[in-house]
Amino acid sequence: MANHPRYAIYYASSSDSVLHRFGSTLLGYDAASGDDLPFPDGVAPDWREVTQDPRKYGFHATLKAPMSLADGKREANLVDACAAFAGRIRRIPVIEPVVDAISGFIAVIPAKPSAELQQLAADCVRDFDAFRAPLSPEDRARRNPAKLTARQCDYLDRWGYPYVMEEFRFHMTLTGRLSDERRGPIVAALRERFAATGLTTLAIDRIALFRQDDGASRFRIIGSWPLRS
Repeated sequence: MANHPRYAIYYASSSDSVLHRFGSTLLGYDAASGDDLPFPDGVAPDWREVTQDPRKYGFHATLKAPMSLADGKREANLVDACAAFAGRIRRIPVIEPVVDAISGFIAVIPAKPSAELQQLAADCVRDFDAFRAPLSPEDRARRNPAKLTARQCDYLDRWGYPYVMEEFRFHMTLTGRLSDERRGPIVAALRERFAATGLTTLAIDRIALFRQDDGASRFRIIGSWPLRS
């Protein structure tokens, strides 16, 4: 277990938004404040266990996966780079958010693909890679490369994470992996809760820098920047 900080560039909606409240309440953790939250009633009796894995990371969508800092790089350098990245003019992706299953877990995902969103994610992967320390053999093994495709293995070795570029799928995780028989009822329950937010469009209009102090800690937001349109 790592005893040094890791950092990640995520999309996380503003801390006063309905989306942030929706996701943080379901996970029982607010990554903006660092506070534990009461778990919601009526989703599943073992909801604490169902959300155990995503709770560690906070409610987010990955743009640049968690990384240790490369030699010579400091947190302050990464903060400056986030501000510079957000300050560049770009087309702001706008999606229709829906709750659905993806790779065995449940998440908020786009109803249809977005070229602007794919571009934003690819830019994050490339632009922040200079801050990433190389994967250790142990970290690489944890990605279980034998179960990855050849392209995913190439991306793992090149970018430190297999699900980038063409393999990227935007998702804001709400549960851990669930069996086939459990997913259907929980998807239905979460869709009903999501509909109550009234959120029908979502602009992916900011990036957030998350920090994990060590392997036993949760990730927490240490900076957030609106993207310049």
